[in-house]
Amino acid sequence: MSNLLKTVFFLILSAFLTHLIPFSDYFRNLDTMIHEFGHAIVTLALSGKVMYIELFANHSGVTYSQVTSRWSLLPIALAGYTTASLFAFFLFRMRASGKQRLGLQVMTAIAIVALVLFVRNEFGIFWLLGFIILNTMMLAFMPRWLSDLYYLLLAFLTLEESVFGPFSLILYAWNDPAKAGDATNLSLVTPIPAIGWAVLLTLFSLWCAVRALKWFLTGRKASRSPRPAYRQPFDE
Repeated sequence: MSNLLKTVFFLILSAFLTHLIPFSDYFRNLDTMIHEFGHAIVTLALSGKVMYIELFANHSGVTYSQVTSRWSLLPIALAGYTTASLFAFFLFRMRASGKQRLGLQVMTAIAIVALVLFVRNEFGIFWLLGFIILNTMMLAFMPRWLSDLYYLLLAFLTLEESVFGPFSLILYAWNDPAKAGDATNLSLVTPIPAIGWAVLLTLFSLWCAVRALKWFLTGRKASRSPRPAYRQPFDE
């Protein structure tokens, strides 16, 4: 079985298993937060203005911004799904290195910045507050094994959402290219149609997922393998 097929199978299996965990649906907004945060950061990097972000209970979100040039819409529209995919990879890379605490700290820092600077709707504010408090409790008070399980849940939920999100764009673009979110925005500033962008974003997410799961399955073992001993040669 190819790595791609293994990844798809593993994602479907993990999606099924994580849905069985109580309250797992609540944490799926982590991917939405990262997605919208990516839009916001690239907007600011290109001298645009982020007005505000809204996060919703159905795991959707929107970033309202103003830009000074039409060409900047391309990297801004690309930033959402690509940032989410790269962040999912980052979480598994941190776990493979035994740096789950750092991963949780990065999530919490992003949530704090989003809360202070960007998110303004009621659900988004309360979700961020709850997420920050829970992460702080995991970092400060919970035993290592529990915080590691919590981290793994977040990592898999983020990975699933980072793949299934752009995949859903293919279905939206197929049915109505004008309602395919970022893929539609990308098609407005390039000659590539919405469904083409949806496919490209999905392929990129799968590329990241393959490498993330590789770190999950083999990376931690490899990172703990002892280095070969160095022997100083001696003349007899």
